[in-house]
Amino acid sequence: MEMNLHTKTALVTGSTKGIGKAIAFELAKEGVNVVINGRKEDEVERTVNQIKAEFPQTSPQNAIADLVDHKQREALFEKYPNIDILVNNMGIYEIMQYEDIDDQIWETYFRTNVLAANGLSKFYLPTMVQRGYGRILFIASEEAVMPSGQMPQYCMTKSMLLSLAKSLSKLTKGTEVTVNTIMPGPTLSENVQQIIDSLYPNKMTFSEKEEAFMLANLPQSEIQRFIRPVEIGRLAAFLCSPYASAFKGSPIRMDGGMVPTIF
Repeated sequence: MEMNLHTKTALVTGSTKGIGKAIAFELAKEGVNVVINGRKEDEVERTVNQIKAEFPQTSPQNAIADLVDHKQREALFEKYPNIDILVNNMGIYEIMQYEDIDDQIWETYFRTNVLAANGLSKFYLPTMVQRGYGRILFIASEEAVMPSGQMPQYCMTKSMLLSLAKSLSKLTKGTEVTVNTIMPGPTLSENVQQIIDSLYPNKMTFSEKEEAFMLANLPQSEIQRFIRPVEIGRLAAFLCSPYASAFKGSPIRMDGGMVPTIF
């Protein structure tokens, strides 16, 4: 499907790997000039060069920055004062027991997963509303509405993003600006693939390892496999397109049936 996104500019945070990288590539496939963000210069440059090679009709740009740092965010704003699409993907997670989470950890997760995204949205949203067009997308998790209990510090921040997105959406009334949230289920990131590979004998194919892991650990999944980042990338590209203008403040589940539906 042609998404009618040619020549748009998108900033995708945390876009050198995983879901963020997949979103950046899918947007570039649609002719979007993507601004690649990460903290490591070599990773950002590598991703920019990969996109240039695969989608030469676009102009990917380099945005090396630790977005938790206020000064580095300000420098990014000076370099890229106007964008059409903001994808707040950057975030951290780790399995932790509640009793081991001190105030410093809570604050680190809040600053990283919420305040950085809020700072970007606060800067770019007014210009989008003034122009009458724009897209802001938050990447949350099924853990935002169905906490497993294994990452309470992470779940808290992802729930906050749902609330933030709805609050910001209220400011876009009567415009073609949208603010939405994708809630992916368990996704096959590079780190997850390494973990799965390490858990089972090498003689097993990855598909066999994946099936065994899902049956043992995530039996509630209806797809019985990990979601691929490219699948989330395609959904994100659609939500960033003009065809998704009726999605306003929507929490969009892409969890493979993990979360039970209550009618």
